[in-house]
Parts: sequence; structure tokens; C-alpha cells
Amino acid sequence: MNRHNNKAGRKALSKLVWRKCKCHGLSGSCSMKTCWMQQPSFRQVSDHLKQKYDSAAEMMIKLNRRGKERLKPKYTHLKRPSDADLLYYQASPNYCEANKSEGSLGTAGRECNISSSGIDGCELLCCGRGHNIQQAKVTKNCNCIFLWCCQVKCQKCKEIVNMYTCK
Repeated sequence: MNRHNNKAGRKALSKLVWRKCKCHGLSGSCSMKTCWMQQPSFRQVSDHLKQKYDSAAEMMIKLNRRGKERLKPKYTHLKRPSDADLLYYQASPNYCEANKSEGSLGTAGRECNISSSGIDGCELLCCGRGHNIQQAKVTKNCNCIFLWCCQVKCQKCKEIVNMYTCK
């Protein structure tokens, strides 16, 4: 499975490589052109691999006649995974709940961002269990002024803020 996924990753990267050219010559004329293969940005690669990860094919281990382990698709009614698809045979642990044997502390008690829809947002981070709201008094720098040269002076202001933690 690891060899297959490594090969699929290399294949994904080679699909994203593109040809980039630069023209040379007087005042922008293209009398000579230099071209090379350009690697994609890290963001492009990670986005592509994340899509592959989200659609990975679940496999199961079967023994063949000689007793050698082979990976077979778990769901035969679905299309067979190609060389470019990622595979897995063991489901990921549930990181929402604490599980000492897996090394997961769970998300209960974690601070979340109420206004975010990303992974730090309360809905996703709290795994749909909801969140608690607590008010806390925090001290922040405020009314800052720049003093010539190279000094900033601030007052300390106390503010009451809402803190959100997962249930």
C-alpha cells in the first residue's frame, strides 16, 4: 500500500509539472527562447493531494493461494482504484474523543474560534458536540503611540472577551 501511494503521489506531482518559457532578445523580441519544466507550488501540490486523500479507496487484506498478503478493494461494486488513486485499509482513529492507546487527547476543552468555518472553528473542532461560552478579563495594549526614534508606548487596557471551548 505504501509503495502504491508513493507512486500515486509521484504521478500526481508529475501531472502538475508544466512547461515555462522565457524570451530573450532586444527590446522584448523573442529571437531566442529558453524553456524548462516548472514544478507546481507547494499549495497546488497539497490541494491536489488533499483531493486524492478525500477520495481514497478503502482496501482489505486478503491472502492468496501461496499465503501472501494482497490488497483487494473492500467494495467490489465501486470502480477499481487506478494507479493514481490513494489507498488505505485501516480507518483513521476518531480524534474527537480521547483515546490514550492512540495518543489522542480529544477536543473536549479545546479553545475554538466561533467566527471561523475552518479547522479552528467551533463546529468542526468540537465535532458537532457544541461549545461552552466563558467570559474572561484580558489585558491588552491600547492607545499606542510612536515616540521618535524607535519606541512605542502603550497603555494597558482591560477588556472582557468571550472565550469558546469545546464541550
